[in-house]
Amino acid sequence: MSAGVDLWAAHFGFSATPFTKAVPADKLFSRRVHDEAVARIRYCIAESALGVVTGDVGSGKTVALRAAVASLDRTRYTVVYLANPSGGPRGLYVAITSALGATPRFHKAEAINQVASLLAQEEAERHRKVVFAIDEAHLLSPEQLEELRLLANAEMDSASPFAGILLGQPTLALRLRQGIFAALDQRISVRFAVTGMDLAESVDYLRHHLALAGRTDPLIADDAAARLHRYANGLPRALNNAATAALMAAAADNKGLVDDACAKKAVAELTRT
Repeated sequence: MSAGVDLWAAHFGFSATPFTKAVPADKLFSRRVHDEAVARIRYCIAESALGVVTGDVGSGKTVALRAAVASLDRTRYTVVYLANPSGGPRGLYVAITSALGATPRFHKAEAINQVASLLAQEEAERHRKVVFAIDEAHLLSPEQLEELRLLANAEMDSASPFAGILLGQPTLALRLRQGIFAALDQRISVRFAVTGMDLAESVDYLRHHLALAGRTDPLIADDAAARLHRYANGLPRALNNAATAALMAAAADNKGLVDDACAKKAVAELTRT
């Protein structure tokens, strides 16, 4: 364990800090919904299709994307990831152009033609398929959604120049169903909603991450795990935060086990305004 690991982690003899985002793709917790999301994203990539993955904040959408692209052969695929679509319609073109090693043109008409040319070259000359993933896609403006539709329209609608993955909160699915986005909505091949974990999955999730940190013995009592699950509503990111706070509370009280009292302190701390 590195010198930078906090004292609370050292208290439990962890070999690494648990419940962090820095988990290798092959060590991610596997659950049915996660595996299904990964399978659908991989289908979109294989078929150069457009897919939409929705879920509440912290449900694991981006984690599923990371797992899906981790095994891609980077000599055959180019992944373009846009973490936040706040750059307007031009931001879409800039993201793709920059990822493909070119300098974005200033004028919109030129930028559109440049991206179309680069996408065609990537497949025809470099034999690479482009995967364009947009996170926080519920924030896409109507103009950006229209530009995305135009980008996906190639070869007289017989093929798509890239695989597109839109990740966003549940409002994204509702927006796409609006009539003004019908042309884009009809191009979506895959739709999937990532839901939270049930109690059994949350317990397994906690054990999995503790094992990654070097503790395979029972460390969180059943009633404490149930309380943490209820607070997090089964959402992985919230459960990470709750479990970390509970471990800190147990360490502060010099306890070797996270009991329900520690879980209660953690939830109170996280819900304090």
